[in-house]
Amino acid sequence: MIYLDNCATTKVRQEVLEKMYDSFNSDFGNPSSLHRLGLKSEKRVEETRNILGRFLGVSSKEIYFTSGGTESNNIAIQSIVNNMRRRGNHIITTKIEHSSVLNTMKFLEKNGFNVTYLSTDEFGYIDIEEFKEKLTEDTILVSIIHVNNEIGSIQNIKKIKEIMKENNSQALLHLDGVQSFGKIEFSLRDLGVDTYSFSGHKVYGPKGIGGLYVNSTLHLNPIIFGGNQEKGLRSGTENVQGIVGLGEAVRILLDKHVLEAKYVEGLREYMVGKIQREIADIKLNTLIDKNTSPYILNISFRNTRGEVLLHYLEDKGIYVSTASACSSRGTEKSHVLKSIGLNDKEIEGAIRICFSYENTKEDIDYTVEVLKTSVEEIRKIMMR
Repeated sequence: MIYLDNCATTKVRQEVLEKMYDSFNSDFGNPSSLHRLGLKSEKRVEETRNILGRFLGVSSKEIYFTSGGTESNNIAIQSIVNNMRRRGNHIITTKIEHSSVLNTMKFLEKNGFNVTYLSTDEFGYIDIEEFKEKLTEDTILVSIIHVNNEIGSIQNIKKIKEIMKENNSQALLHLDGVQSFGKIEFSLRDLGVDTYSFSGHKVYGPKGIGGLYVNSTLHLNPIIFGGNQEKGLRSGTENVQGIVGLGEAVRILLDKHVLEAKYVEGLREYMVGKIQREIADIKLNTLIDKNTSPYILNISFRNTRGEVLLHYLEDKGIYVSTASACSSRGTEKSHVLKSIGLNDKEIEGAIRICFSYENTKEDIDYTVEVLKTSVEEIRKIMMR
């Protein structure tokens, strides 16, 4: 099996599985309980919080656990705009956000907020001049996807923050960091963001666990209510084993994320070169340079259908995707590829390849070989 759908989810590392298994046996107490077993579980939760603080370059007190990126985005966005509604009702985001942000924005529009959706260029980068023009005294939130989940573009967050400061903007800055967390180098302090969402299952950790960084100067109100866990921001009994697994995954990344990113960058460049030499009539939708995540490659194979190509590859034990896994079962074409100017045929023929440290050059050789024969077969059928 060759797994190249690592933006949708990743295989849990063996070390993470073992750590979680041990925790299921020994850390079964409720962290809110006052007895010894509860305190032991609470200690495990705080150990992971400390690891995350170190990894992101922030205080552990600024880390809150959630069920994943979607919940984190919702907590940050809804809480910020509700808190700041008296100061204004304008929000800035982009046309290429993840559905958890876009659908939240649609909900807010129905509730009286004015949302500006920034356009991007052909590789998914916003126009800084347009951002300057759209930023107003009424703007209360800027919400940007750090690394796009379909094409890998990395937005210039430092420049965005710089413009906000130059204009003495009251707006807060939220970053959807699900595809940047553990994949590219950055410091939240250097970026100057107010909130940042992340997820465990994108970094070889378990599903159902993620987190939200909230700058210590902010007070966010919850959007769900219960037992006041996570300092009242996210009620519900903590997912101790998920938290332990996330902690172990990130502990490993502390030492390995730079080397792993460099390794997959080499794989991506190798694959692009082979595809360009061996398969005609393609379009690279990902810019191959330092301003994109090395883990993501999006390509359109003209005169093919991505969904058909996906199943051709699957029959040979190769797993890729056609769009974001959070929306790929829908009937609409990729809003990201549409936003960067692809025509319907190019969108239909697009697949997304996402790498991991487990992939090899031999995997790439075989994948390109299968891609070549599959594309040829599909084109013959479609040309009839």
